[in-house]
Amino acid sequence: MDIRQLTYFLAIAEEGNITKAAKRLHIAQPPLSHQLKLLEEELGLVLIERNTRKIQITDAGKLLQNRARQIIELFERTEKELKDIKAGQLGTLSIGTISSVGETMLPIKIQRFHENYPGVDFRIKESSAFEIIEWVKDGIIEIGIVRTPFNLDTFECIDLPYEPMMAGASDLFWKGDEGCIDNLKEFEGKPLLVYNRFANNIEEACWKAGFEPRVICGIDDTRSMLNWANMGMGIAILPRDACSLISDVKLNFREIKEESLVTRIVIIWMKHRYLSTPAKNFLELFNT
Repeated sequence: MDIRQLTYFLAIAEEGNITKAAKRLHIAQPPLSHQLKLLEEELGLVLIERNTRKIQITDAGKLLQNRARQIIELFERTEKELKDIKAGQLGTLSIGTISSVGETMLPIKIQRFHENYPGVDFRIKESSAFEIIEWVKDGIIEIGIVRTPFNLDTFECIDLPYEPMMAGASDLFWKGDEGCIDNLKEFEGKPLLVYNRFANNIEEACWKAGFEPRVICGIDDTRSMLNWANMGMGIAILPRDACSLISDVKLNFREIKEESLVTRIVIIWMKHRYLSTPAKNFLELFNT
């Protein structure tokens, strides 16, 4: 018994006539009658009584009619769902992101994606760039959104525009957002709050400028850094897109004009590994 035989039998049962069923199925009557006979022989049951001009469905036939309808509907629904998955209309997309992107750029991209693919669900994990990179390698997530610098050799990637580092400080250090930090010497002797992963880059840049930076705190959480800077504990040095994570801080931000501290957001996924259609469709948002 296969799906074709069930389709044939259901047409006969619903039409109540083999000739009408054959027309509905666009096949000749003899082959249809033959398939019905084969089905009955396989099951060892009479499904349809043919002694009268109008066929009569037996109790076994009525049971099979009901089940055939359910099976065919399930088959067609499953076929459609598989096609939707292939087209990226269904599925679950797992993404790892650093917090600054998770609260700024990513929601906008997800909303745009959801408008086109409402059947795709998301699993979002926020963490440090180092952990996200490991998640991508281990297959825990398909796509990672991280910030340079890191080794890109094992990844495919989409590079977003470069961003400068910013210095955020309370009025204790300077007032207003006008101007830039053209010379790192402006930080000499002042307490600095820096991301742990950028600490080496910042220290090296300060050494090249001719002084030892006074880093009073290396930190991984942007909100804590901004709050500490807001309380006047020091000058926060952080990427530009992280400056707006807390709206109620009253910090004065200035761009740091130092090429070695420029960074960028990178969308990554593993080379030579299967990528789901929803993931491919999501990546297209960054190419348009």
